Amino acid sequence: MDLNSQDDKKKHVRAKKMMLLFSMLSIAMTFAGLTSAYIVSKSRPDWITDFKLPSAFFVSTIVIIMCSASIVMAKKNVNKNNTIATSIWLGITFLLSVVFVISQFSGFDDLISKGYFFTGPQSTVTTSFLYVLAVLHLAHLFAGMIVLLVVFYNNHKNKYKIDKLGFELAVNFWHFLGFLWLYLFVFLYFFR
Repeated sequence: MDLNSQDDKKKHVRAKKMMLLFSMLSIAMTFAGLTSAYIVSKSRPDWITDFKLPSAFFVSTIVIIMCSASIVMAKKNVNKNNTIATSIWLGITFLLSVVFVISQFSGFDDLISKGYFFTGPQSTVTTSFLYVLAVLHLAHLFAGMIVLLVVFYNNHKNKYKIDKLGFELAVNFWHFLGFLWLYLFVFLYFFR
């Protein structure tokens, strides 16, 4: 491989990493703006102060931590070129992400059963913020689940034996999603 093609490859890798970084920063800024608006809105007289997060959101938090642990195991196995073990750990991560989604919807069901609605005459600013934050995170999680499926497919086709960049980017995005949920959960838990 000549020097120019090595430089081109380094530039290509750096460009992809920067695109992911800018995407994650954009997502983070969106949530920073929403949580800032949440804090400002707390001074409203109609703000609900005795609101409790659904227990399903606690379950979601445990599950998302387990997702990060399982994708770390997948990364360890992809680095060892162990395709089967990598696929197993990616499958576990995907299944855990499905459990996360189910627990989120269970949490929404709990909110609705307690009379906390997103819109309509029975909705409040407090619950509308909660729904927007959680649903927006779920939208990004669905993107992460699609990324997991692509990585699973590419791993099955042995594409990571030589170039692991796509896998590394997927792992970074997945950890970002986990961190983002932890941030939202802690924020919503302490800033009611």
